[in-house]
Amino acid sequence: MVNYLCTVNRPSDEENRPFILGVIDFTAGSIAAVVNAMVGLPLDTIKVKMQTFPLLYGGAWSCFKDTVRKYGVKGLYAGAVPCIVAEVSEKSVLFCAHGYCQYAICRISGNTEEPTVLENSLAGFCAALFSSFTLCPTEMIKCKLQALRDLGHPTDILIVFFDRKPYKITKDIIATHGIRGLFNGLTPTMMREMPGYFFYFGGYQMTKSFLTNNDPNDKASWKTAVAGGVGGVALWASIYPVDLVKTRIQISETTDSMRYVMMMIIKNEGFFALYRGVWPSIFRTFPATAALFVVYENSVEYMIKAAESLGLLSC
Repeated sequence: MVNYLCTVNRPSDEENRPFILGVIDFTAGSIAAVVNAMVGLPLDTIKVKMQTFPLLYGGAWSCFKDTVRKYGVKGLYAGAVPCIVAEVSEKSVLFCAHGYCQYAICRISGNTEEPTVLENSLAGFCAALFSSFTLCPTEMIKCKLQALRDLGHPTDILIVFFDRKPYKITKDIIATHGIRGLFNGLTPTMMREMPGYFFYFGGYQMTKSFLTNNDPNDKASWKTAVAGGVGGVALWASIYPVDLVKTRIQISETTDSMRYVMMMIIKNEGFFALYRGVWPSIFRTFPATAALFVVYENSVEYMIKAAESLGLLSC
């Protein structure tokens, strides 16, 4: 992770460093997000289908086989474009905001060295507030595209039929509900993202500190990958029921509260229905998040060296 607190050698660096590192974080997060999206999309599609159509599939393997049999492998990549847009819009803002939040938290705590695991976790919690606003609209489009092919099947939630092109779905939502319609599910998105990214960054930092024995010069890619995978699993294990409720709200376009939708799911489908599709999420997130952090860390290192060679940074 980028250290915004590194000792500077020139007075001008104190003022410019957070901005330059923010740009680096934003760019590296965008690059890593593309890799994360493409690695994780097939199992994310399975997760969304199982969350949306609880009576249609017997399990993850059944959903996978049925999707490939009916639509081919490309069926697993339904919503690829909005998925990439969602990932890039979220991760670019998330990593950029995480750096600034980390900087602010450490200044408040008086820490001028490496941020602690708790400070990284709190920075992730705060950063997710900002990334939720960019993620919510794009993830809604992605979820609709992933579920649309199954709309002909009976289901226990009301779903509106849309054209299968991202721009048409966006146009129809705005025409029907206005701009606010794109932010349907914003509250459960925040309730998922903020605690989720507390554990995401905390799990990553704690695991990496353990594997490297707190040596900042140990940059072995496999250690970064394992730490990233653990962080991803920590995120989904902590917030999955909220994610399921968010998906139901966004796809059905209900105006019911998150609490009401959750209670109806428990009443009609049982408590464990809140964890339907959790295994595809767990299996998806480890390799996807591992790849994300390896690409992110290497991109950051390359760009920092480039900035230092240009005299923009000094540390």
